[in-house]
Amino acid sequence: MSERVVLAYSGGLDTSVAIPYLAEQTGGDVIAVAVDVGQGGEDLEEIRKRALACGAAEAVVVDAKEEFAADFCVPALQANALYMDRYPLLSSLSRPLIVKHLVAAAKRFGGTTVSHGCTGKGNDQVRFEAGLAALAPDLKIIAPARDFAWTRDKAIAFAEEKGLPIDVSAKSPYSIDQNLWGRAVETGFLEDIWNGPIEDVYDYTADPAEPREADEVVITFEAGVPVALDGRPLTPFQVVDELNRRAGAQGVGRIDMVEDRLVGIKSREVYEAPAAIALIAAHMELENVTVERDLARFKRSVDQRWGELVYDGLWFSPLKDALDAFIADAQRHVSGDVRMTLHGGRAVVTGRRSGSSLYSYDLATYDTGDAFDQSLAKGFVELWSLPSKIAAKRDREV
Repeated sequence: MSERVVLAYSGGLDTSVAIPYLAEQTGGDVIAVAVDVGQGGEDLEEIRKRALACGAAEAVVVDAKEEFAADFCVPALQANALYMDRYPLLSSLSRPLIVKHLVAAAKRFGGTTVSHGCTGKGNDQVRFEAGLAALAPDLKIIAPARDFAWTRDKAIAFAEEKGLPIDVSAKSPYSIDQNLWGRAVETGFLEDIWNGPIEDVYDYTADPAEPREADEVVITFEAGVPVALDGRPLTPFQVVDELNRRAGAQGVGRIDMVEDRLVGIKSREVYEAPAAIALIAAHMELENVTVERDLARFKRSVDQRWGELVYDGLWFSPLKDALDAFIADAQRHVSGDVRMTLHGGRAVVTGRRSGSSLYSYDLATYDTGDAFDQSLAKGFVELWSLPSKIAAKRDREV
């Protein structure tokens, strides 16, 4: 049996050219695997046909939108995952899901090698290969753009030589990756970090400066999972999909930042994540209402480490698994409704309610009926301040 190479296939120039190129390099069959994680664009069937027309022995397309939302976006939401406190993990969430389907295809078709289109400069090569190392360590890996110095001009020339059925003339000035959870844009004039983004960079969000009526939405959570909008039961995919439209129409979720890449360089990225930013803001506020103080304080450090692990490609790591268990337990009481106003590029919480709330009106009020026994406060403050008082006295005497 000849060698079989399973290729992560997007339908674009680089991965289309990779099909005949990998066949030539390995002398084997290429199995193209395209995974729909809500990135939009072409129909999956058209992508499948193109892979076959480019010489793939088999072409598999997977509609993984619901899986991506429930098994990857929801955990990121429960972890309030914001890399460097700003970026809601877009590409790094989709890569482990794609890896799962690449491994499944390798098992199904007897694949011996997996290939991806990542360069040696980015984070995604690590995410693909660390995931493969965890799930299928016996598979070999080929990355043509990295391993064979496969540049875009070489890819175009090869496509023309082979007469491949793909457009090799049009080229966006940007490098774009998008999925259900958001959209990432880099390269082109954005590589000069003094240049501000222009409106044609954006697609998921409208100009937040344009005048429009505000949109009010009520998001319902059960154990940290979004389950309804405005009282309408929805799947996580439907929640994210609708909020991408509604929050995006209000310009919510634009992020322009210089971030620390895993490979050690800094990179300028422009992100759009309307649903992610709105949902994380709502979820954090519901946690403020339902999660006990010390648990909430500790969870913030867990959330940060969770986001770093996922960004660094360690979705299938023992530490990530352990943090998942902690976060899941911390979500037991994170149920209730959060009301938000979407307007002017912002998602602002205006109301919250929960049957698991730790907020007590009787204890918090300053009006008549206050149940807080203020007579206890004097002794509490004296005891709380005692270590500082003793240390200060010592320092004065030294």
